Amino acid sequence: MFCGIVEEVGRVTANTGRQGEARFTIAGKEIHDDLREGDSVSVNGVCLTATALEAHSFSVDVSPETLRVTNLGALESASSVNLERSMRLDQRIGGHLVSGHVDGVGTIIQRHHVGNAIEFHIAADGAILRYCIVKGSIAVDGVSLTINRISHSAFDIAIIPHTAETTTFGCRNVGDLVNIENDLIGKYVERLCAVSERSGSRP
Repeated sequence: MFCGIVEEVGRVTANTGRQGEARFTIAGKEIHDDLREGDSVSVNGVCLTATALEAHSFSVDVSPETLRVTNLGALESASSVNLERSMRLDQRIGGHLVSGHVDGVGTIIQRHHVGNAIEFHIAADGAILRYCIVKGSIAVDGVSLTINRISHSAFDIAIIPHTAETTTFGCRNVGDLVNIENDLIGKYVERLCAVSERSGSRP
Protein backbone atom coordinates (compact mmCIF):
# COMPACT_ATOMS: atom_id res chain seq x y z
CA MET A 1 0.00 0.00 0.00
CA PHE A 2 1.21 3.51 -0.86
CA CYS A 3 0.02 7.08 -0.28
CA GLY A 4 0.86 8.74 -3.60
CA ILE A 5 3.67 10.93 -2.25
CA VAL A 6 6.58 10.39 -4.64
CA GLU A 7 9.91 10.07 -2.82
CA GLU A 8 12.13 10.63 -5.82
CA VAL A 9 12.38 10.45 -9.58
CA GLY A 10 14.45 7.44 -10.63
CA ARG A 11 15.97 6.58 -13.99
CA VAL A 12 15.69 3.38 -16.00
CA THR A 13 19.21 2.17 -16.75
CA ALA A 14 18.43 -1.13 -18.48
CA ASN A 15 15.72 -3.46 -19.74
CA THR A 16 16.99 -7.03 -19.90
CA GLY A 17 13.60 -8.73 -20.31
CA ARG A 18 12.71 -10.95 -23.22
CA GLN A 19 10.08 -10.13 -25.81
CA GLY A 20 6.65 -9.66 -24.24
CA GLU A 21 8.01 -9.13 -20.73
CA ALA A 22 10.41 -6.73 -19.02
CA ARG A 23 13.09 -6.65 -16.35
CA PHE A 24 13.96 -3.05 -15.57
CA THR A 25 16.96 -1.86 -13.62
CA ILE A 26 16.19 1.48 -12.00
CA ALA A 27 18.68 3.87 -10.43
CA GLY A 28 17.62 5.75 -7.33
CA LYS A 29 19.16 7.26 -4.22
CA GLU A 30 16.49 8.10 -1.64
CA ILE A 31 14.47 4.90 -1.68
CA HIS A 32 17.54 2.69 -1.82
CA ASP A 33 18.48 3.41 1.81
CA ASP A 34 16.37 0.68 3.42
CA LEU A 35 15.04 -1.16 0.37
CA ARG A 36 15.33 -4.93 0.61
CA GLU A 37 14.87 -7.73 -1.87
CA GLY A 38 11.16 -8.63 -2.00
CA ASP A 39 9.94 -5.17 -0.96
CA SER A 40 7.14 -3.47 -2.86
CA VAL A 41 7.96 -0.35 -4.84
CA SER A 42 5.61 1.94 -6.74
CA VAL A 43 7.04 2.68 -10.19
CA ASN A 44 4.89 5.25 -12.00
CA GLY A 45 2.05 4.13 -9.75
CA VAL A 46 2.48 0.40 -10.44
CA CYS A 47 3.19 -1.85 -7.46
CA LEU A 48 6.24 -3.96 -8.32
CA THR A 49 8.63 -6.18 -6.36
CA ALA A 50 12.31 -5.37 -5.96
CA THR A 51 13.90 -8.61 -7.15
CA ALA A 52 17.57 -7.62 -6.99
CA LEU A 53 19.57 -4.84 -5.36
CA GLU A 54 22.83 -3.24 -6.39
CA ALA A 55 24.79 -0.31 -4.95
CA HIS A 56 22.54 2.46 -6.30
CA SER A 57 19.87 0.60 -8.24
CA PHE A 58 17.28 -2.16 -8.02
CA SER A 59 15.57 -4.46 -10.52
CA VAL A 60 11.89 -5.30 -11.05
CA ASP A 61 10.22 -7.91 -13.23
CA VAL A 62 7.13 -6.81 -15.17
CA SER A 63 4.64 -9.34 -16.51
CA PRO A 64 3.04 -9.17 -19.97
CA GLU A 65 -0.31 -8.26 -18.37
CA THR A 66 1.20 -5.30 -16.52
CA LEU A 67 2.89 -4.10 -19.69
CA ARG A 68 -0.46 -4.34 -21.48
CA VAL A 69 -2.52 -2.28 -19.02
CA THR A 70 0.05 0.36 -17.94
CA ASN A 71 2.52 2.75 -19.54
CA LEU A 72 5.55 0.74 -18.40
CA GLY A 73 5.85 -0.85 -21.83
CA ALA A 74 6.87 2.56 -23.19
CA LEU A 75 9.85 2.90 -20.85
CA GLU A 76 13.29 3.07 -22.41
CA SER A 77 16.81 3.45 -21.07
CA ALA A 78 17.12 6.88 -19.42
CA SER A 79 13.32 7.19 -18.94
CA SER A 80 12.37 8.94 -15.70
CA VAL A 81 9.95 7.23 -13.30
CA ASN A 82 8.20 8.21 -10.08
CA LEU A 83 9.29 6.06 -7.13
CA GLU A 84 7.70 5.44 -3.74
CA ARG A 85 8.36 2.78 -1.14
CA SER A 86 5.40 1.07 0.51
CA MET A 87 4.02 3.05 3.43
CA ARG A 88 4.50 2.17 7.09
CA LEU A 89 1.64 2.17 9.58
CA ASP A 90 3.49 4.62 11.86
CA GLN A 91 3.79 7.39 9.25
CA ARG A 92 1.45 10.18 8.17
CA ILE A 93 -0.64 9.54 5.05
CA GLY A 94 0.16 12.69 3.13
CA GLY A 95 -1.89 11.81 0.05
CA HIS A 96 -4.52 9.05 -0.01
CA LEU A 97 -4.55 5.25 0.06
CA VAL A 98 -3.07 3.95 -3.20
CA SER A 99 -2.82 0.21 -3.91
CA GLY A 100 -0.53 0.37 -6.94
CA HIS A 101 -3.06 -1.63 -8.99
CA VAL A 102 -3.59 0.57 -12.04
CA ASP A 103 -7.15 0.83 -13.39
CA GLY A 104 -6.16 2.05 -16.83
CA VAL A 105 -4.09 4.41 -18.94
CA GLY A 106 -5.04 7.99 -19.83
CA THR A 107 -3.63 10.41 -22.39
CA ILE A 108 -2.57 14.00 -21.74
CA ILE A 109 -4.49 16.09 -24.27
CA GLN A 110 -3.81 19.59 -22.92
CA ARG A 111 -1.12 21.24 -20.81
CA HIS A 112 -1.11 24.92 -19.92
CA HIS A 113 -0.02 27.27 -17.14
CA VAL A 114 -2.54 28.92 -14.83
CA GLY A 115 -0.83 31.17 -12.30
CA ASN A 116 1.85 29.13 -10.55
CA ALA A 117 0.31 25.80 -11.55
CA ILE A 118 0.41 23.58 -14.62
CA GLU A 119 -3.02 22.25 -15.55
CA PHE A 120 -3.29 18.91 -17.32
CA HIS A 121 -6.38 17.75 -19.21
CA ILE A 122 -6.29 13.94 -19.25
CA ALA A 123 -8.52 11.84 -21.48
CA ALA A 124 -9.75 8.57 -19.99
CA ASP A 125 -12.41 6.01 -20.76
CA GLY A 126 -15.73 5.65 -18.99
CA ALA A 127 -14.55 2.82 -16.76
CA ILE A 128 -12.21 5.29 -15.07
CA LEU A 129 -14.36 8.42 -15.20
CA ARG A 130 -17.29 6.70 -13.48
CA TYR A 131 -15.31 6.76 -10.20
CA CYS A 132 -14.10 10.36 -10.56
CA ILE A 133 -15.68 13.14 -8.51
CA VAL A 134 -14.81 16.83 -8.40
CA LYS A 135 -12.36 17.48 -5.54
CA GLY A 136 -11.93 13.75 -5.12
CA SER A 137 -8.57 11.95 -5.08
CA ILE A 138 -6.91 10.16 -7.97
CA ALA A 139 -3.43 8.70 -8.50
CA VAL A 140 -1.78 9.61 -11.81
CA ASP A 141 1.59 7.95 -12.44
CA GLY A 142 1.64 7.24 -8.72
CA VAL A 143 1.08 10.87 -7.65
CA SER A 144 -1.83 11.61 -5.32
CA LEU A 145 -3.78 14.45 -6.92
CA THR A 146 -7.10 16.27 -6.68
CA ILE A 147 -9.60 16.25 -9.55
CA ASN A 148 -10.59 19.83 -10.41
CA ARG A 149 -13.02 19.28 -13.26
CA ILE A 150 -14.63 16.37 -15.11
CA SER A 151 -16.09 16.22 -18.61
CA HIS A 152 -17.70 13.33 -20.51
CA SER A 153 -14.27 12.13 -21.69
CA ALA A 154 -11.57 13.67 -19.48
CA PHE A 155 -10.61 15.15 -16.12
CA ASP A 156 -8.38 18.06 -15.06
CA ILE A 157 -5.63 18.19 -12.45
CA ALA A 158 -3.33 21.03 -11.36
CA ILE A 159 0.36 20.53 -10.60
CA ILE A 160 2.00 22.98 -8.20
CA PRO A 161 5.68 23.93 -8.69
CA HIS A 162 6.92 21.55 -5.97
CA THR A 163 5.18 18.58 -7.60
CA ALA A 164 6.50 19.57 -11.02
CA GLU A 165 10.04 19.65 -9.63
CA THR A 166 9.89 16.40 -7.64
CA THR A 167 7.94 14.15 -10.02
CA THR A 168 7.90 13.38 -13.73
CA PHE A 169 5.05 15.87 -14.27
CA GLY A 170 7.58 18.60 -14.90
CA CYS A 171 8.50 16.96 -18.22
CA ARG A 172 5.12 15.48 -19.16
CA ASN A 173 3.69 16.70 -22.47
CA VAL A 174 0.61 16.38 -24.67
CA GLY A 175 0.34 12.86 -26.06
CA ASP A 176 2.05 11.16 -23.10
CA LEU A 177 0.36 8.14 -21.54
CA VAL A 178 -0.18 8.12 -17.78
CA ASN A 179 -1.19 5.39 -15.35
CA ILE A 180 -4.44 6.04 -13.50
CA GLU A 181 -5.71 4.49 -10.27
CA ASN A 182 -9.11 5.54 -8.95
CA ASP A 183 -9.78 6.09 -5.28
CA LEU A 184 -10.28 2.72 -3.58
CA ILE A 185 -13.29 3.83 -1.54
CA GLY A 186 -15.58 4.45 -4.50
CA LYS A 187 -14.85 1.05 -6.04
CA TYR A 188 -15.53 -0.80 -2.79
CA VAL A 189 -18.75 1.11 -2.17
CA GLU A 190 -20.02 0.28 -5.66
CA ARG A 191 -19.13 -3.39 -5.22
CA LEU A 192 -20.82 -3.67 -1.82
CA CYS A 193 -23.96 -1.91 -3.06
CA ALA A 194 -24.17 -4.23 -6.07
CA VAL A 195 -23.85 -7.32 -3.87
CA SER A 196 -26.51 -5.99 -1.50
CA GLU A 197 -28.93 -5.32 -4.36
CA ARG A 198 -28.49 -8.83 -5.76
CA SER A 199 -29.02 -10.42 -2.38
CA GLY A 200 -31.95 -8.16 -1.51
CA SER A 201 -30.29 -7.04 1.71
CA ARG A 202 -29.49 -3.55 2.89
CA PRO A 203 -25.88 -2.26 2.71
